[in-house]
Amino acid sequence: MRAVVQRVSRASVSVDTQVVGAIERGFLVLVGVTHGDTRAEADWLARKIAGLRLFEDEAGKMNLGLADIGGAVLVVSQFTLYGDARKGRRPDFLQAARPEQAEPLITYFVDQLRGQGVTVATGQFRATMQVSLVNDGPVTLWLDTADGIRKAG
Repeated sequence: MRAVVQRVSRASVSVDTQVVGAIERGFLVLVGVTHGDTRAEADWLARKIAGLRLFEDEAGKMNLGLADIGGAVLVVSQFTLYGDARKGRRPDFLQAARPEQAEPLITYFVDQLRGQGVTVATGQFRATMQVSLVNDGPVTLWLDTADGIRKAG
């Protein structure tokens, strides 16, 4: 699984001009699934995101996490994170998991975040979405479970 995590002051996602998910301070997480991903990757990613300390303390250091600031997460499925644009001008998405695999795994990932005490809003799977955000900092991280799980052991 891959995720782009953005620290936000607020974020929302709309489908057909209707807001389907919105948060105030927290993280916007764009998440993609590839073929070999399992619940183990979703568990690792949920633990990692729930524990990230990306908010400043009184000394201005990134020492505070979501729980410390009462933050939330907006999760938006993003199969294009597995796009490959190395050849030609139109990317291929061969490494992105089919919706039948990706949707249940993203649902499981959201459930795992909630199980860690995180308030979570979501986009709508398989919909064309408009995402609005105010990136705070900006602070943006790229997480890849292939790297994280392998290194963490």
